Amino acid sequence: MAQPIASTPPPAPSPSPSATAKPAFKSLAWYVSQVPAFPEAPLPQPVPLPTTGTAAFWHRLPTEQKVAFITIDDGGLVRPPGVIDFIWQARIPVTMFLNSPAAAEHTDYFRQIQVAGGTVENHTINHTSLAGRSYAYQKQEICGAADKLEALFGTRATLFRPPFGEYDSTTLQAAYDCGAKAVLHWTETVHEGKVRYQTPEKVVHPGDVLLMHFRPALMDDLLAALKAIHRAGLTPALLTDYIR
Repeated sequence: MAQPIASTPPPAPSPSPSATAKPAFKSLAWYVSQVPAFPEAPLPQPVPLPTTGTAAFWHRLPTEQKVAFITIDDGGLVRPPGVIDFIWQARIPVTMFLNSPAAAEHTDYFRQIQVAGGTVENHTINHTSLAGRSYAYQKQEICGAADKLEALFGTRATLFRPPFGEYDSTTLQAAYDCGAKAVLHWTETVHEGKVRYQTPEKVVHPGDVLLMHFRPALMDDLLAALKAIHRAGLTPALLTDYIR
């Protein structure tokens, strides 16, 4: 609808000192202003999956494309409210590995991240170590969480991260039987704004998976991960674009 035209144009506003002021330190605007400009992500080339009836297991995706992957685990401790807008405004592709009780209790929070472009993946029901447990126990933890997450978010998780990174061959089989194509470990961790490298080179490589958690400093962790990925000449991407 056309807007009415004023008979007398309003006076031009006087310059506001705040118009050019820097964003307040650690405000949402400040975090967004700190995000580096990334090269456009390449057209994803999916990685090959096993044909042996079991889930793949990777610390780093087997790709030479110049991408790395940001993952966030758990969800039950804290959920910083600014994270949703930060992910939305900075267009950060994130993969969330959620425990199903946390997902059920805070569905709206995680759904907003999903709408902003994130994906919801599986991190068991009770966050207990799976290595050495029976197939029945592991299948219940993985399938039970997958069923609940699908009911909450409308899509079946196709990726799985075992709690504490602890797994065995039974885990890979149970994950596959529950619909997971791959089981993911990590190559860097990020905590309180610091990237902790698992290799002496201290650089993010193509295909690397960066792990962080829903903790109070998640905004700092996301920013630190983005800067580390940018320094390496890479672009953040979604795991599900490469694991299909």
